[in-house]
Amino acid sequence: PSTRPRKSSVVAKMASALIASQYSSSSGFPSLELSCRRTQDGEEEERKSRTADGTHFALPPVADPAAFLGRVLGENSDVKIQFLHGTTTLGFKFQHGVVIAVDSRATAGSWIASQTVKKVIEINPYLLGTMAGGAADCSFWERNLAFQCRMYELRNKERISVAAASKKLANTMNQYKGYGLSMGTMICGWDKKGPGLYYVDSDGNRLTNHIFSVGSGSPYAYGVLDSGYKYDLSVEEALELGQRAIYHATHRDAYSGGVVNLYLMKETGWEKISTTDTQIIHARATQK
Repeated sequence: PSTRPRKSSVVAKMASALIASQYSSSSGFPSLELSCRRTQDGEEEERKSRTADGTHFALPPVADPAAFLGRVLGENSDVKIQFLHGTTTLGFKFQHGVVIAVDSRATAGSWIASQTVKKVIEINPYLLGTMAGGAADCSFWERNLAFQCRMYELRNKERISVAAASKKLANTMNQYKGYGLSMGTMICGWDKKGPGLYYVDSDGNRLTNHIFSVGSGSPYAYGVLDSGYKYDLSVEEALELGQRAIYHATHRDAYSGGVVNLYLMKETGWEKISTTDTQIIHARATQK
């Protein structure tokens, strides 16, 4: 008779090990294991950071990657690998919920890499996250946050609050602080306390307020928001204000552009309102 274990039992054991390792710490973010390959001479050939789900991240072949990256990414460093940030995202609370508006341009220096980037991450039906900074960093860690939020729901039999979701992301960023991540995100949603809006970045900062704008075009967006924002806006007025703020930012900031994606967070969850090309908005504005 065969001594090989049944496939179902192997899968069950692997799943149990994965969940246990993913949540081996109280904060709930993936545990890390460092591994390296050595040549016959004993020198490090490759150094990787492995998360519990088997994902590998290449790390510098040095004893302290955080300290090394701090020297390389410093302003006085001769190695010029600093991120060139370029985007415009905004969010604000009003009497009917939260409006989220973003552009869709991705740049690599002075080169426009894409005009169709989806800068709103749909975490779950009641939570949204925005992307500003490194696209890969924002996309990966907000999807990781979606995993954490789902595990919270399965364990506690209720939806996670906006405050708790943003805190989980801030805890994750604190664990990787100094590793060269670039992320400035807004987490918005609706829970038992009503609408919520938080700002979280790659330094582990976490703030809450009624209005935020993140990215290279944010000064222009703030100028429009400050002149037109009030809490008792109607839904139509709030959506028009969010779209107009992003449009003016894309008109003045070369690193922002593409289309304006507009979302509305309500008690029943988020709703995508529109995707409008900035050239169409510009044509409307110039005709008035």
